[in-house]
Amino acid sequence: MQRLDMKQLLSQKLSPQQIQFIKLLQIPTAELEARIKEELEVNPALEEGEEEPEDEFDDLDSDDGDEEFDDPDAELDNPDNTLDEDFDGEQSEEQPEVELPVKEEVPEVAESSSESDDLDLSDYLNDDEIAGYKMQGDGPGEDEDDREMPLADTSGSLMDSLLSQLGFSSLDEYQKTIGRQLIGSIDGDGYIRRDLSAIANDLAFSQNLEVAVPEIEGVLRVIQTFDPAGIAARDLQECLLLQLERRPSDETVEHAEHILNDTFEEFTKKHYQRIQQKLDLEDNELKEAIGLILKLNPKPGGSGPVGGGKIQYIIPDFLLSHDNGQFNLTLNTRNAPDLRVSPAYTEMFRAYDKASKKDKKMKEAVTFVKQKLDSAKWFIDAIRQRQNTLLRTMDAIVRYQREFFEEGDESKLRPMILKDIALEISMDISTVSRVANSKAVQTEFGIYPLKYFFSEGIATDSGEDASSREVKYILKEIIEGEQKKKPLSDDKLEKMLNARGYNIARRTVAKYREQLNIPVARLRKEL
Repeated sequence: MQRLDMKQLLSQKLSPQQIQFIKLLQIPTAELEARIKEELEVNPALEEGEEEPEDEFDDLDSDDGDEEFDDPDAELDNPDNTLDEDFDGEQSEEQPEVELPVKEEVPEVAESSSESDDLDLSDYLNDDEIAGYKMQGDGPGEDEDDREMPLADTSGSLMDSLLSQLGFSSLDEYQKTIGRQLIGSIDGDGYIRRDLSAIANDLAFSQNLEVAVPEIEGVLRVIQTFDPAGIAARDLQECLLLQLERRPSDETVEHAEHILNDTFEEFTKKHYQRIQQKLDLEDNELKEAIGLILKLNPKPGGSGPVGGGKIQYIIPDFLLSHDNGQFNLTLNTRNAPDLRVSPAYTEMFRAYDKASKKDKKMKEAVTFVKQKLDSAKWFIDAIRQRQNTLLRTMDAIVRYQREFFEEGDESKLRPMILKDIALEISMDISTVSRVANSKAVQTEFGIYPLKYFFSEGIATDSGEDASSREVKYILKEIIEGEQKKKPLSDDKLEKMLNARGYNIARRTVAKYREQLNIPVARLRKEL
């Protein structure tokens, strides 16, 4: 038997304003420009330019009871917009909470008992939920948060360059068909890692060509003469040998070829004494040959002007300068665009409001204009709140890491986690995480991602906590100053750090060394 039950539930739901703010907060400056241009294209009520002294659209939403957003140009902690106060771990000044209002109650629109064709504009002015408002999805999904925005590549691809060189080669059309198949099999590093027999099968199925493996290998030899040097190699050994073949023949090149041909395994493991004994080389001959090999390019596919590698340019979101003991923090101008609600659309709405005849077409026109005006106002408010949140977060980071920003010394970095900044600016940890995820700051010492300043603490003999970033910096200094003929093992590095007062285990040393992309002691050995 079917039953009907009633349940009363209390749940939280993100408003369209909050969803838009979250999306705008987490994107970097380069993507913000594209997002603003997209909004300008789809919303005619939004335009570039400074706002009027008095917002002409404020009175339209006066009945909604919305809270005003914080002014992004308001001073943060002092009248000069500087950061000269010492950070004491507590919030020195009560700052207003910057959160978009949640619409808990939606007023019901009363049904008009008058004629159906009449229009009451107050019904639309008090309508909080605007149907059909264009959003970039229903919520901040994980896939959308982590996706990479593609960048246009105007320099051409590696495949285009190789196909162009193939066209100028002396191969006939049959061989060029094989060559195009081989070029299509080259991976991003510039290698052909597929068996030639598999490529022969591909030619049989796709091109209806019965090709023998020796024929494919002959065409491959021609492609391996193309630029860049070492392209279309089947393994690292062949790649390095192809590059040596293009060098003028001398004694050092011959020794390097012998090392790669006869003692490649010993070379990869840096067993130099075995190489020297096996090839009967003098110390200086071995050193010159190894030095030549180390100058070769192990990944020819990512080199040259036609490389397939993607270049990402960092655009700083913040500009930080230090003048007479005071820090001046400003937003990149691309983060603070001038946007306003179109006066033409505002006047259009007022004209509809004053119209004496209000039929069905008038109702549709009012709905469209109201949606566009609300959309524009929400977008401007979200941009403003984004600016204010970015400034407050970076302000707290600068005050927390003041010693580092004064001298640029990595050893001056203090342990800092997301929670420390969230408590300082009275915001949620997730908000701080979104700000730090893909933003960067330009300082007098270079451009740093905000993630760089966050690190956990490590206990010291003095009872204080040291930043893991500081420990990594000291570890890197020790390794750079070691004797390359006898590099330090992780056990010795642990003892040296412990002697300096850092209570750290050997496995932690190994983890930090790997994070710094420093190989083990055996692979750091040099002649």
